[in-house]
Amino acid sequence: MSLKETKKAGSFKNFDDAADHILHLLSKQLKINTLFIAKNDGQTNEIVKAVNAKEELVTAGSASPLGQTFCSLSINHGQEPLIIEDISHNDLSSKLDIAPRFGNGSFIGIPILYECGEVYGTICGIDQVPFEFKEEHQEAFATMSSLLTYVLELAKANEQIESLSSPLVPVTRGVAILPVIGEVTAGRAQTIINHVLEKCSEAELDYLIIDVSGVSQINSVVGEYLLKLVSVLKIIGITPVVTGIQPFMALKVPHFAEALKGVMIQANLEMALKELGFVLMKECNEKSSR
Repeated sequence: MSLKETKKAGSFKNFDDAADHILHLLSKQLKINTLFIAKNDGQTNEIVKAVNAKEELVTAGSASPLGQTFCSLSINHGQEPLIIEDISHNDLSSKLDIAPRFGNGSFIGIPILYECGEVYGTICGIDQVPFEFKEEHQEAFATMSSLLTYVLELAKANEQIESLSSPLVPVTRGVAILPVIGEVTAGRAQTIINHVLEKCSEAELDYLIIDVSGVSQINSVVGEYLLKLVSVLKIIGITPVVTGIQPFMALKVPHFAEALKGVMIQANLEMALKELGFVLMKECNEKSSR
């Protein structure tokens, strides 16, 4: 298997999917026992993904103080792959508390960075026996690190787009509108809920009008997310108002209307605003001109 078989970044479902694919791709090229991807917050190093050929040297989900890991050495080394041919005799690695576990084994690692230069973590390979790292191996690690950077940035951009696609539009103090437009997937629905709850706590809302008239696709899973949003709003003391429910929603999610019993429902945004005591300026002008 060669680097040419790497999937395009846009074809990965998420970072975990990319990490899995990349580690298994590298495992076909490097006959090293363990390959892993770790992330850190500057203090703790957490193993995100790990592939062990024989002995389980690294376990996914485990965490350690960053300063006592090979990953910290890789980060401090810079943007080029760090190669340690003999862990027990290297001035840097031999000082680590975990070094004796790996004897005279070998290590290779390179940081995974965001485009701004901030460190996400590392992609590394390690073994308890010597391993000969060739130039092609270094190039492979550098390439995979760059690919993971691209995937991270793509994920970040998607999150920003999702947030922008579910804006809270303030009407007046205590009242805002959430226009939900387009196809709503389960992932987007969860993003909307997270974004809305964060903004609601900042805005100190009394009412949130959820307008679903612009929704083009919905299924039972997404319907459950929207019902969850309505329930959570009630719990935190915000009165939800739902507008724009269309016939196809009732067909796709049969219990949708039943679950909304007790919730203020209006056919459209104008009627909802009137119900809350708002009068459109056009109507006011027409009345004053009579």
